[in-house]
Amino acid sequence: MAITLMHRRSNLHRLPTKTAAFLPPPPPKTASFLSFSTSFLLLILLTICSLSVFLSTSFQICFSSRQLDSYCISGGSLSHSLRHLLPPSNLSSTKRIPATTNEITEAIKLVEQKLHTIRTWAAASNSTISCDNKGIFVYDLPSKFNHDLTAQCDKLLPWTDLCEFLVNDGIGRPIQALGPAWYRTHQYSLEPIFHSRVLNHRCRVTDPAQARLFYVPFYAGLDVLRWHFANASISDKDRLSSELIQWLQTRPEWARRSGKDHMFVLGKISWDFRRVGDGPWGSNFLSLPEMQSPYKFLIERQPWELNEIGIPHPTHFHPHSDDHIATWQAKAASSIRGKLVSFVGAARPESTESIRSVLIRQCGAAQPECWFLDCGGGGCGDPGDVMAAFMESEFCLQPPGDSPTRKSVFDGLIAGCIPVIFNPFTAYYQYPWHLPEDYRKYSVYVDEEEVREGKVDVMERLRMVEPDKRKEMRRYIIYELLPGLLYGDKGSQFRRYRDAFGIVMDSMLQRLNRS
Repeated sequence: MAITLMHRRSNLHRLPTKTAAFLPPPPPKTASFLSFSTSFLLLILLTICSLSVFLSTSFQICFSSRQLDSYCISGGSLSHSLRHLLPPSNLSSTKRIPATTNEITEAIKLVEQKLHTIRTWAAASNSTISCDNKGIFVYDLPSKFNHDLTAQCDKLLPWTDLCEFLVNDGIGRPIQALGPAWYRTHQYSLEPIFHSRVLNHRCRVTDPAQARLFYVPFYAGLDVLRWHFANASISDKDRLSSELIQWLQTRPEWARRSGKDHMFVLGKISWDFRRVGDGPWGSNFLSLPEMQSPYKFLIERQPWELNEIGIPHPTHFHPHSDDHIATWQAKAASSIRGKLVSFVGAARPESTESIRSVLIRQCGAAQPECWFLDCGGGGCGDPGDVMAAFMESEFCLQPPGDSPTRKSVFDGLIAGCIPVIFNPFTAYYQYPWHLPEDYRKYSVYVDEEEVREGKVDVMERLRMVEPDKRKEMRRYIIYELLPGLLYGDKGSQFRRYRDAFGIVMDSMLQRLNRS
């Protein structure tokens, strides 16, 4: 489920896998809200709570997620739902309040309204954003907030030395076998990657008085990562976040607007920064009062935060120029797709609710049409193997894992592999600036509840997609979406295209200029 606040990240060294459930945004004026999965109801209940529905009286809503035992949300005097998730010990004294169809429908509308608002902030692809009177100031933070964390690359995880992944400004060591601009990039490397790009942005200013946008290069994801499997106290886990806030509060630029013109980029999922009480997982960084005003960009966003925006996971491809992108587009477009479908991932035998085992069985029964690349035991450590599977497949299965989003979605997209989405929160409600609202342009949606209940044969469903439709979707992915899903290298210069970084920075400058 999305609220994986105590999830067990035993597979951090593998390709990322995560979970949740939501209905996809309906194609304009067509959808029905009559079919909801259990986990969808959970997310709606959370949304309702956080959006101040039911707040006139005190209550507690209890639920069971697919990965956690039962949890509860309390409501009443306060409205931030994540602050009121209570552990299972509180279940005996709770009252279960079912949501009505009208309440669920209203919650859906509210979530979609927020996403629509965020989409309106995006700068048009053909717009030219001027730097006049709206420069970007990058704070020169004490090194303990960023570079000292990357220097601990051999200690961040107990079983993996991350140093080869975090060199070269976060993009990692080159992968010669895959060609120019390919690197061993770790899934949690977004913070140093983004930092290096902002330092080279054409609108960067060194005088804060000339700035409209303030970038805070705090590597909060690497900070929280080092405590995930350490025997550490709550004060240890929260110390660096608290010290950062104290440091910012000494700055007049922060005080002037309480951080409303500041932005953070965090390389892990939102739930890792929203620890519940004294729970063992994560930090409280995004729950701090001071962090409610700034803009936060994450690889997985919280659904009811207007100023929390999902941006693509970093892939292994970091082009330097337009030619790098165009060359790769041609290669992806001409690749021979000898497989109908592939699944790159690992089973979840410990999770009775996971659909991965079902998909693996269906894939096995459909051989040789289906290619299962088993990531169990580090089996996907070679990016070349992963990209080969995606390059040779028409469709790639993208089931949730420990939270909704997957880096694999973006690895597959840049290979021209059409993603099969089982949980709409994997992509549809995550990346409003980088993926279109009409998900049918680039993906196939299969409800995970139908898969879990054995109501659908995914392979048969995909065989029914006409070849011409597949070509149309692939063309859209490769030539319309692909450039905007990439992060160029530190010195990259693009004139014909905008990468994921350019989309974020142009949109933020436009947003602050309009406001």
